[in-house]
Amino acid sequence: MDLIGIERYVEQVGEEMVADIVRAARPLYGLRLLHVNSTFHGGGVAGMLNALVPLMNDAGINADWNLLYGDPALFQVTKKLHNALQGEVVELSEHDKQAYLYVNEKFARYSPISRHDVVVVHDPQPLPMLRYRQKEVPWVWRCHIDLSTPHEPVWAMLKPFILRYDAAVLSSESFRKPDLPIQTHLIPPAIDPLSEVNRPLTVEEANAELFSHGINLDKPLIVQVSRFDKWKDPLGVLNVFQEVRRQVDCQLVMIGNMATDDPEGPQIYEDIVTKSGQLEDVHFITQTDELLVNALQKQAAVVLQLSRREGFGLTVSEALWKKTPVVATNVGGIPLQIWDGQTGFLVEPGDYAAAADRVIRLLSEPDLRAELGDSGHAHVRRHFLMPRLLLDWLRLLGELV
Repeated sequence: MDLIGIERYVEQVGEEMVADIVRAARPLYGLRLLHVNSTFHGGGVAGMLNALVPLMNDAGINADWNLLYGDPALFQVTKKLHNALQGEVVELSEHDKQAYLYVNEKFARYSPISRHDVVVVHDPQPLPMLRYRQKEVPWVWRCHIDLSTPHEPVWAMLKPFILRYDAAVLSSESFRKPDLPIQTHLIPPAIDPLSEVNRPLTVEEANAELFSHGINLDKPLIVQVSRFDKWKDPLGVLNVFQEVRRQVDCQLVMIGNMATDDPEGPQIYEDIVTKSGQLEDVHFITQTDELLVNALQKQAAVVLQLSRREGFGLTVSEALWKKTPVVATNVGGIPLQIWDGQTGFLVEPGDYAAAADRVIRLLSEPDLRAELGDSGHAHVRRHFLMPRLLLDWLRLLGELV
Protein backbone atom coordinates (compact mmCIF):
# COMPACT_ATOMS: atom_id res chain seq x y z
CA MET A 1 0.00 0.00 0.00
CA ASP A 2 1.37 3.42 -0.98
CA LEU A 3 1.52 6.04 1.77
CA ILE A 4 0.11 9.41 0.70
CA GLY A 5 0.46 11.88 3.60
CA ILE A 6 2.78 12.98 6.35
CA GLU A 7 3.55 9.35 7.20
CA ARG A 8 5.58 9.16 3.97
CA TYR A 9 8.32 11.15 5.72
CA VAL A 10 8.98 8.78 8.60
CA GLU A 11 12.13 7.47 6.96
CA GLN A 12 13.54 11.00 6.60
CA VAL A 13 12.50 12.62 9.90
CA GLY A 14 11.52 9.79 12.25
CA GLU A 15 8.31 8.71 13.94
CA GLU A 16 8.59 11.24 16.77
CA MET A 17 8.43 14.19 14.38
CA VAL A 18 5.33 12.78 12.69
CA ALA A 19 3.69 12.23 16.09
CA ASP A 20 4.53 15.83 17.08
CA ILE A 21 2.82 17.06 13.91
CA VAL A 22 -0.34 15.07 14.66
CA ARG A 23 -0.44 16.48 18.22
CA ALA A 24 0.11 20.06 17.06
CA ALA A 25 -2.57 19.74 14.37
CA ARG A 26 -5.27 18.28 16.62
CA PRO A 27 -6.56 21.63 18.03
CA LEU A 28 -6.58 23.08 14.51
CA TYR A 29 -8.75 20.51 12.71
CA GLY A 30 -11.02 22.26 10.23
CA LEU A 31 -9.15 25.59 10.38
CA ARG A 32 -9.56 27.42 7.06
CA LEU A 33 -6.23 28.89 5.98
CA LEU A 34 -5.41 30.94 2.88
CA HIS A 35 -1.91 31.48 1.46
CA VAL A 36 -1.48 34.39 -0.96
CA ASN A 37 1.58 35.00 -3.15
CA SER A 38 2.35 36.19 -6.68
CA THR A 39 3.45 33.11 -8.64
CA PHE A 40 2.69 29.40 -8.79
CA HIS A 41 6.16 28.55 -10.12
CA GLY A 42 9.63 29.97 -10.61
CA GLY A 43 10.98 30.42 -7.10
CA GLY A 44 11.50 28.99 -3.65
CA VAL A 45 8.21 30.32 -2.24
CA ALA A 46 6.11 28.56 -4.86
CA GLY A 47 8.20 25.42 -4.48
CA MET A 48 7.57 25.32 -0.74
CA LEU A 49 3.86 26.02 -1.04
CA ASN A 50 3.51 23.21 -3.56
CA ALA A 51 4.50 20.80 -0.78
CA LEU A 52 3.29 22.66 2.32
CA VAL A 53 -0.33 23.25 1.26
CA PRO A 54 -1.12 19.55 0.60
CA LEU A 55 0.60 18.58 3.87
CA MET A 56 -1.45 21.13 5.80
CA ASN A 57 -4.59 19.60 4.33
CA ASP A 58 -3.37 16.13 5.24
CA ALA A 59 -2.88 17.34 8.83
CA GLY A 60 -6.53 18.41 9.04
CA ILE A 61 -6.35 22.08 8.03
CA ASN A 62 -8.40 23.32 5.08
CA ALA A 63 -5.54 25.13 3.35
CA ASP A 64 -6.01 27.07 0.10
CA TRP A 65 -3.55 28.94 -2.10
CA ASN A 66 -4.51 32.07 -4.03
CA LEU A 67 -2.48 34.02 -6.57
CA LEU A 68 -2.22 37.80 -6.83
CA TYR A 69 -2.69 38.39 -10.53
CA GLY A 70 -0.97 41.39 -12.04
CA ASP A 71 0.21 42.74 -15.36
CA PRO A 72 3.88 43.33 -16.25
CA ALA A 73 3.63 46.90 -15.02
CA LEU A 74 2.81 45.68 -11.52
CA PHE A 75 5.74 43.30 -11.43
CA GLN A 76 8.08 46.09 -12.56
CA VAL A 77 7.01 47.90 -9.39
CA THR A 78 7.15 44.90 -7.07
CA LYS A 79 10.62 44.01 -8.36
CA LYS A 80 11.70 47.50 -7.36
CA LEU A 81 10.25 46.87 -3.90
CA HIS A 82 12.07 43.55 -3.67
CA ASN A 83 15.36 45.19 -4.65
CA ALA A 84 14.82 48.06 -2.21
CA LEU A 85 14.13 45.73 0.70
CA GLN A 86 17.45 44.04 -0.09
CA GLY A 87 19.27 47.35 0.11
CA GLU A 88 19.23 48.85 -3.39
CA VAL A 89 18.56 52.58 -3.69
CA VAL A 90 15.28 52.69 -5.61
CA GLU A 91 13.10 55.61 -6.66
CA LEU A 92 9.35 54.93 -6.73
CA SER A 93 7.21 57.34 -8.69
CA GLU A 94 3.70 58.25 -7.63
CA HIS A 95 2.47 56.24 -10.61
CA ASP A 96 4.40 53.18 -9.30
CA LYS A 97 2.77 53.49 -5.89
CA GLN A 98 -0.72 53.90 -7.31
CA ALA A 99 -0.32 50.91 -9.63
CA TYR A 100 0.81 48.80 -6.68
CA LEU A 101 -2.12 49.82 -4.52
CA TYR A 102 -4.69 49.57 -7.33
CA VAL A 103 -3.94 45.91 -8.06
CA ASN A 104 -4.01 45.03 -4.37
CA GLU A 105 -7.30 46.85 -3.83
CA LYS A 106 -8.91 45.07 -6.77
CA PHE A 107 -7.56 41.71 -5.68
CA ALA A 108 -8.66 42.20 -2.06
CA ARG A 109 -12.19 43.05 -3.20
CA TYR A 110 -12.67 39.87 -5.22
CA SER A 111 -10.51 37.26 -3.47
CA PRO A 112 -12.21 34.65 -1.24
CA ILE A 113 -10.66 35.90 2.00
CA SER A 114 -13.92 35.98 3.96
CA ARG A 115 -14.17 32.17 3.78
CA HIS A 116 -10.98 31.70 5.83
CA ASP A 117 -9.96 31.82 9.49
CA VAL A 118 -6.32 32.84 8.92
CA VAL A 119 -4.64 34.59 5.96
CA VAL A 120 -0.90 34.26 5.24
CA VAL A 121 0.47 36.83 2.78
CA HIS A 122 3.87 36.10 1.23
CA ASP A 123 6.36 38.88 0.44
CA PRO A 124 5.68 42.49 -0.65
CA GLN A 125 3.59 41.87 -3.76
CA PRO A 126 0.23 41.30 -1.94
CA LEU A 127 1.25 43.10 1.27
CA PRO A 128 -1.21 46.07 1.06
CA MET A 129 -4.31 43.96 0.39
CA LEU A 130 -5.19 43.94 4.10
CA ARG A 131 -5.70 47.70 3.86
CA TYR A 132 -8.76 47.07 1.67
CA ARG A 133 -10.51 44.38 3.73
CA GLN A 134 -12.39 44.52 6.99
CA LYS A 135 -10.10 42.63 9.33
CA GLU A 136 -12.03 39.83 11.02
CA VAL A 137 -9.41 37.07 11.32
CA PRO A 138 -5.66 36.90 12.04
CA TRP A 139 -3.36 37.91 9.18
CA VAL A 140 0.32 36.91 8.95
CA TRP A 141 2.96 38.48 6.71
CA ARG A 142 5.54 35.89 5.65
CA CYS A 143 8.59 37.75 4.32
CA HIS A 144 11.11 35.55 2.48
CA ILE A 145 13.43 38.48 1.66
CA ASP A 146 16.65 39.62 3.35
CA LEU A 147 15.48 42.63 5.41
CA SER A 148 18.79 43.32 7.14
CA THR A 149 19.58 46.57 5.25
CA PRO A 150 16.46 47.87 3.46
CA HIS A 151 16.40 51.15 1.55
CA GLU A 152 14.83 53.32 4.23
CA PRO A 153 12.33 55.37 2.15
CA VAL A 154 10.78 52.20 0.72
CA TRP A 155 10.82 50.47 4.12
CA ALA A 156 9.04 53.53 5.57
CA MET A 157 6.41 53.28 2.81
CA LEU A 158 5.74 49.57 3.41
CA LYS A 159 5.91 49.50 7.19
CA PRO A 160 2.41 50.98 7.81
CA PHE A 161 0.94 48.06 5.84
CA ILE A 162 2.93 45.54 7.92
CA LEU A 163 1.68 47.11 11.16
CA ARG A 164 -1.86 45.99 10.27
CA TYR A 165 -0.77 42.34 10.52
CA ASP A 166 -1.05 40.20 13.64
CA ALA A 167 2.37 38.63 13.11
CA ALA A 168 5.35 38.55 10.78
CA VAL A 169 7.41 35.48 9.92
CA LEU A 170 11.06 35.79 8.88
CA SER A 171 13.72 33.28 7.87
CA SER A 172 16.65 34.47 9.98
CA GLU A 173 17.34 36.29 13.24
CA SER A 174 19.40 38.82 11.27
CA PHE A 175 16.22 39.98 9.49
CA ARG A 176 14.41 41.13 12.64
CA LYS A 177 13.55 44.83 12.60
CA PRO A 178 13.62 46.64 15.96
CA ASP A 179 11.32 49.32 14.54
CA LEU A 180 8.58 46.76 13.74
CA PRO A 181 6.47 46.43 16.92
CA ILE A 182 4.45 43.38 15.96
CA GLN A 183 4.88 39.73 16.90
CA THR A 184 7.79 38.33 14.87
CA HIS A 185 8.48 34.62 14.46
CA LEU A 186 11.45 32.84 12.91
CA ILE A 187 10.59 29.94 10.61
CA PRO A 188 13.41 28.94 8.24
CA PRO A 189 12.30 27.46 4.91
CA ALA A 190 12.65 23.77 4.08
CA ILE A 191 12.90 21.41 1.14
CA ASP A 192 10.64 18.49 0.27
CA PRO A 193 12.87 15.38 0.17
CA LEU A 194 10.20 13.46 -1.76
CA SER A 195 9.73 15.99 -4.55
CA GLU A 196 11.02 15.38 -8.05
CA VAL A 197 13.89 17.79 -7.46
CA ASN A 198 15.06 16.00 -4.30
CA ARG A 199 14.06 12.35 -4.62
CA PRO A 200 16.90 9.80 -4.71
CA LEU A 201 18.40 9.16 -8.15
CA THR A 202 20.80 6.42 -9.12
CA VAL A 203 24.03 7.47 -10.77
CA GLU A 204 22.76 5.88 -13.98
CA GLU A 205 19.49 7.86 -13.90
CA ALA A 206 21.30 11.13 -13.20
CA ASN A 207 23.89 10.59 -15.92
CA ALA A 208 21.24 9.70 -18.48
CA GLU A 209 19.38 12.92 -17.70
CA LEU A 210 22.54 15.00 -18.07
CA PHE A 211 23.59 13.31 -21.31
CA SER A 212 20.14 14.03 -22.75
CA HIS A 213 20.87 17.76 -22.22
CA GLY A 214 24.31 17.65 -23.80
CA ILE A 215 26.33 17.61 -20.58
CA ASN A 216 29.23 15.17 -20.67
CA LEU A 217 30.66 14.13 -17.34
CA ASP A 218 34.19 13.57 -18.53
CA LYS A 219 35.15 16.73 -16.61
CA PRO A 220 34.30 17.81 -13.05
CA LEU A 221 31.03 19.73 -12.93
CA ILE A 222 30.46 23.03 -11.12
CA VAL A 223 26.81 24.10 -10.86
CA GLN A 224 24.83 27.12 -9.73
CA VAL A 225 21.04 26.73 -9.59
CA SER A 226 19.19 30.04 -9.20
CA ARG A 227 16.99 32.42 -11.08
CA PHE A 228 18.84 34.84 -13.34
CA ASP A 229 18.90 37.69 -10.86
CA LYS A 230 21.63 40.22 -10.10
CA TRP A 231 21.38 39.35 -6.39
CA LYS A 232 22.55 35.82 -7.24
CA ASP A 233 25.69 37.36 -8.79
CA PRO A 234 25.79 35.28 -12.00
CA LEU A 235 28.64 37.39 -13.38
CA GLY A 236 30.60 36.57 -10.23
CA VAL A 237 30.03 32.87 -10.89
CA LEU A 238 31.68 33.31 -14.29
CA ASN A 239 34.62 35.09 -12.65
CA VAL A 240 35.10 32.24 -10.19
CA PHE A 241 34.88 29.64 -12.96
CA GLN A 242 37.49 31.49 -15.01
CA GLU A 243 39.87 31.45 -12.06
CA VAL A 244 39.24 27.76 -11.31
CA ARG A 245 39.80 26.81 -14.96
CA ARG A 246 43.32 28.17 -14.78
CA GLN A 247 44.19 25.25 -12.50
CA VAL A 248 41.56 22.55 -13.07
CA ASP A 249 39.97 21.40 -16.32
CA CYS A 250 36.29 21.51 -15.43
CA GLN A 251 32.90 22.68 -16.70
CA LEU A 252 30.17 25.01 -15.45
CA VAL A 253 26.39 24.77 -15.64
CA MET A 254 24.25 27.76 -14.71
CA ILE A 255 20.60 26.80 -14.63
CA GLY A 256 17.80 29.17 -13.73
CA ASN A 257 14.32 30.26 -14.61
CA MET A 258 12.43 33.36 -15.63
CA ALA A 259 9.87 33.75 -12.87
CA THR A 260 6.66 35.45 -13.97
CA ASP A 261 6.99 38.11 -11.26
CA ASP A 262 10.63 38.97 -12.13
CA PRO A 263 10.85 41.21 -15.24
CA GLU A 264 14.64 41.66 -14.92
CA GLY A 265 15.43 37.98 -15.61
CA PRO A 266 15.68 38.03 -19.43
CA GLN A 267 18.06 41.00 -19.44
CA ILE A 268 20.27 39.46 -16.75
CA TYR A 269 20.39 36.25 -18.78
CA GLU A 270 21.46 38.11 -21.93
CA ASP A 271 24.17 39.92 -19.98
CA ILE A 272 25.78 36.74 -18.63
CA VAL A 273 25.62 34.95 -21.98
CA THR A 274 27.38 37.94 -23.55
CA LYS A 275 29.92 38.11 -20.72
CA SER A 276 30.74 34.41 -21.04
CA GLY A 277 32.09 35.21 -24.53
CA GLN A 278 34.49 32.56 -25.70
CA LEU A 279 34.68 30.65 -22.41
CA GLU A 280 34.64 26.93 -23.09
CA ASP A 281 32.64 24.37 -21.15
CA VAL A 282 29.97 26.80 -19.93
CA HIS A 283 26.34 25.67 -20.22
CA PHE A 284 23.36 27.97 -19.69
CA ILE A 285 20.00 26.31 -19.16
CA THR A 286 16.67 28.11 -18.74
CA GLN A 287 14.56 24.95 -18.76
CA THR A 288 14.32 24.32 -15.02
CA ASP A 289 13.01 20.78 -15.24
CA GLU A 290 13.06 19.37 -11.70
CA LEU A 291 14.62 16.07 -12.72
CA LEU A 292 17.42 17.91 -14.51
CA VAL A 293 18.08 20.12 -11.47
CA ASN A 294 18.13 16.99 -9.29
CA ALA A 295 20.65 15.29 -11.58
CA LEU A 296 22.89 18.38 -11.76
CA GLN A 297 22.99 18.82 -7.99
CA LYS A 298 23.66 15.12 -7.47
CA GLN A 299 26.45 14.79 -10.02
CA ALA A 300 28.14 18.14 -9.42
CA ALA A 301 31.58 18.08 -7.84
CA VAL A 302 30.79 21.47 -6.30
CA VAL A 303 27.64 23.60 -6.12
CA LEU A 304 27.99 27.38 -5.91
CA GLN A 305 25.59 29.91 -4.41
CA LEU A 306 27.32 33.28 -4.65
CA SER A 307 24.38 35.50 -3.71
CA ARG A 308 24.94 39.10 -2.70
CA ARG A 309 21.68 39.06 -0.75
CA GLU A 310 19.65 35.98 0.05
CA GLY A 311 16.46 35.36 1.97
CA PHE A 312 17.44 31.73 2.52
CA GLY A 313 18.68 29.95 -0.60
CA LEU A 314 16.85 26.62 -0.73
CA THR A 315 19.14 25.40 -3.49
CA VAL A 316 21.87 25.17 -0.85
CA SER A 317 19.84 22.67 1.19
CA GLU A 318 18.89 20.82 -2.00
CA ALA A 319 22.56 20.28 -2.86
CA LEU A 320 23.55 19.36 0.70
CA TRP A 321 20.71 16.85 0.83
CA LYS A 322 22.33 15.12 -2.14
CA LYS A 323 25.69 15.07 -0.29
CA THR A 324 27.21 17.57 -2.71
CA PRO A 325 29.59 20.14 -1.16
CA VAL A 326 28.61 23.80 -1.48
CA VAL A 327 30.66 27.00 -1.63
CA ALA A 328 28.37 29.91 -0.82
CA THR A 329 28.33 33.47 0.44
CA ASN A 330 27.92 34.46 4.06
CA VAL A 331 24.60 36.30 3.59
CA GLY A 332 20.97 35.98 4.68
CA GLY A 333 19.85 32.49 5.58
CA ILE A 334 22.81 30.69 4.00
CA PRO A 335 24.87 30.57 7.24
CA LEU A 336 22.00 28.64 8.85
CA GLN A 337 22.64 25.90 6.31
CA ILE A 338 26.40 26.10 5.93
CA TRP A 339 28.71 26.08 8.91
CA ASP A 340 32.04 27.07 7.43
CA GLY A 341 34.39 24.12 7.18
CA GLN A 342 31.81 21.73 8.64
CA THR A 343 28.86 21.49 6.25
CA GLY A 344 30.40 23.49 3.40
CA PHE A 345 32.45 26.63 2.81
CA LEU A 346 31.40 30.26 3.30
CA VAL A 347 33.01 33.27 1.63
CA GLU A 348 32.14 36.95 1.67
CA PRO A 349 30.11 38.35 -1.25
CA GLY A 350 32.36 39.47 -4.08
CA ASP A 351 35.42 37.62 -2.77
CA TYR A 352 35.90 35.62 -5.94
CA ALA A 353 39.49 34.66 -5.12
CA ALA A 354 38.39 32.98 -1.88
CA ALA A 355 35.49 31.23 -3.64
CA ALA A 356 37.81 29.95 -6.38
CA ASP A 357 40.30 28.74 -3.77
CA ARG A 358 37.59 26.70 -1.98
CA VAL A 359 36.35 25.23 -5.25
CA ILE A 360 39.85 24.24 -6.34
CA ARG A 361 40.47 22.63 -2.96
CA LEU A 362 37.28 20.61 -3.19
CA LEU A 363 38.02 19.52 -6.74
CA SER A 364 41.46 18.37 -5.59
CA GLU A 365 40.41 16.56 -2.39
CA PRO A 366 37.73 13.90 -2.91
CA ASP A 367 37.88 12.86 0.75
CA LEU A 368 37.04 16.41 1.82
CA ARG A 369 34.14 16.48 -0.66
CA ALA A 370 32.77 13.27 0.86
CA GLU A 371 33.22 14.51 4.44
CA LEU A 372 31.44 17.82 3.85
CA GLY A 373 28.76 16.06 1.80
CA ASP A 374 27.94 13.66 4.63
CA SER A 375 27.84 16.37 7.30
CA GLY A 376 25.77 18.68 5.09
CA HIS A 377 23.24 15.93 4.42
CA ALA A 378 22.88 15.20 8.14
CA HIS A 379 22.48 18.93 8.90
CA VAL A 380 19.64 19.28 6.39
CA ARG A 381 17.97 16.13 7.72
CA ARG A 382 17.92 17.62 11.22
CA HIS A 383 16.81 21.14 10.37
CA PHE A 384 15.55 21.82 6.84
CA LEU A 385 13.05 19.17 5.71
CA MET A 386 9.38 19.87 4.99
CA PRO A 387 7.86 18.15 8.07
CA ARG A 388 9.78 20.54 10.34
CA LEU A 389 8.38 23.49 8.37
CA LEU A 390 4.87 22.09 8.74
CA LEU A 391 5.33 21.64 12.49
CA ASP A 392 6.59 25.21 12.90
CA TRP A 393 3.52 26.56 11.09
CA LEU A 394 1.15 24.40 13.13
CA ARG A 395 2.65 25.72 16.34
CA LEU A 396 2.40 29.31 15.15
CA LEU A 397 -1.22 28.83 14.08
CA GLY A 398 -1.95 27.31 17.47
CA GLU A 399 -0.73 30.52 19.11
CA LEU A 400 -2.71 32.76 16.76
CA VAL A 401 -6.08 31.03 17.02
